[in-house]
Amino acid sequence: MVRRSMDELDRAIMEALSVDARTSNRRLAAQLDVTEGTVRARIKRMEDEGQIHITALTNIDLLRNPTLVYIWIEVERSEQSDSVARQLAAVPEIGFVGKMLGRFDLLAITLVQNNAELADFLHRNVSGVKGVRRTECSLGVKFVKHDYRMSRIVHSEQVSEG
Repeated sequence: MVRRSMDELDRAIMEALSVDARTSNRRLAAQLDVTEGTVRARIKRMEDEGQIHITALTNIDLLRNPTLVYIWIEVERSEQSDSVARQLAAVPEIGFVGKMLGRFDLLAITLVQNNAELADFLHRNVSGVKGVRRTECSLGVKFVKHDYRMSRIVHSEQVSEG
């Protein structure tokens, strides 16, 4: 599959959808001064090539008692980092997994409603993963700013072939 780099029109469509993914193709076409078919084809191509993924996001500001949990993970051996990261990434409740530099090897982020749910989650989904030596949690208890668009995909301008 040849993945094309995004041009100005692709970026304009992506930007509009990042504000409101339910905007109709007709409205986008009118805003961007192109045909509806062009918008539809561009969105389909970007989805097919994995450049965008349109989905619904939970507004954590509306949850009853959201606690954002940063789970810092130390692995037993550094060569286990990729395997542990893949296993954690497969857990549906974990929204972010990243390899880190510094005191811990990995960071996983999730949301829980209370301490009991956190303890159960850690025992059920994290501590038992082969290669996890220890974990430490940091809790986000008050959200000063939460911009859901921060998870928007950022693309390189290179054309890749695969």
